[in-house]
Amino acid sequence: MKGNVADPGLAPEGRKKIAWVRSHMPVMAEIEEGLSEEAPFAGYKIGVSIHLEAKTARLAQALRAAGGEVFVTSSNPLSTQDDVAAALNEEEGITVYSRWGVSEKEYESQLEHVLSHEPDLIVDDGGDLVKQLHGPLSQFSDNIIGGAEETTTGVHRLRALDRENELKFPMFAVNDARMKYLFDNRYGTGQSTWDAITRTTNLTVAGSTAVVVGYGWCGRGIAKIADGMGANVIVVEVDPVKALEARMDGHRVMNIEDAAPLGDFFVTSTGNINVIPERAIRKLKDGAVLANSGHFDVEIDIDALEKLSTERETVRENVERFTFEDGREAFLLAEGRLVNLAAGDGHPAEIMDISFALQALTVKHVLDSEGLEDRLYQVPDNVDRRVAEMKLKSLDVDLDELTRAQKDYLREFN
Repeated sequence: MKGNVADPGLAPEGRKKIAWVRSHMPVMAEIEEGLSEEAPFAGYKIGVSIHLEAKTARLAQALRAAGGEVFVTSSNPLSTQDDVAAALNEEEGITVYSRWGVSEKEYESQLEHVLSHEPDLIVDDGGDLVKQLHGPLSQFSDNIIGGAEETTTGVHRLRALDRENELKFPMFAVNDARMKYLFDNRYGTGQSTWDAITRTTNLTVAGSTAVVVGYGWCGRGIAKIADGMGANVIVVEVDPVKALEARMDGHRVMNIEDAAPLGDFFVTSTGNINVIPERAIRKLKDGAVLANSGHFDVEIDIDALEKLSTERETVRENVERFTFEDGREAFLLAEGRLVNLAAGDGHPAEIMDISFALQALTVKHVLDSEGLEDRLYQVPDNVDRRVAEMKLKSLDVDLDELTRAQKDYLREFN
């Protein structure tokens, strides 16, 4: 059998999930229809590493409909939905190497399986395909025409490679497109993070104190939803501009040590290591819930949690209790991994309809472009605008238009 999934027998349930999101992703439907007629990816292999759930399956189907041969894995050991993986692996022209709960070694093996097919194009989320292609699997990099990166953490990695002139192929920073960060990062992360926290803990957010560490677009969304659910929001920041923005958005702003004894919920979204460090863990309020919404499981200092605790045990699915010497308890969700996918269904379908439309059109743009250098590029404005126009069309929203006099006026003064 092709690919490697946990249980092929789960495919019927996976097909139901994929059918549900298809009915809520009209932009992807329009793109698939257009691309299937043109078949721009015919004869090309596409490697995909994105959290493998139903919306990702929808992207893989569109790439296949456009003529591509698609090889898929997840971008996190705990974000594969095994039923979706099984269903997608059954489809002609799509091969899946992914299962939930693998070790780091097995996860890297899944990435290797995808790259061993020598893809021409890649769609990455977090930069793990790029990391492998610039490290242990660099032998496959010569075949890469280019690719697209989905998320903030992956773009950080790409910028570092770009600064050192070490990128081996052109990449596009989809995360930096307005139709990505204004919607996916803010509304998608905000809603899906709290969906996962409330589903996992069954605790009340209203009246609690929620500490949001990081006030980028993801942090803004997490804070916004927490505020809407009735929480008192504290923001922890290191950037003075973002800190001031948080304050003027109505949130309290303080450092992590001052916030530690006040928070009932802590949510990280910085892309950096140990933003809830040992010095804060020592001061945590009894019963504090710790969740991470950054791509990697490095934002909460789990080693310090273990060192300071006398007992660690699973008390509920995706909930671990750490008991400290003084009797205080802290609860870590989803092993500190990306909570909205490790303990939830990820972003809403309507949000990923936008993000994956950007991915599909950006990968097509790679093929359509000549003379691309081995560096990091921004998504062209016409691609960004096209996705926005398609989304508005799906919502039956009409735009106003500039008159000739207004266009002339703007040209005169710009």
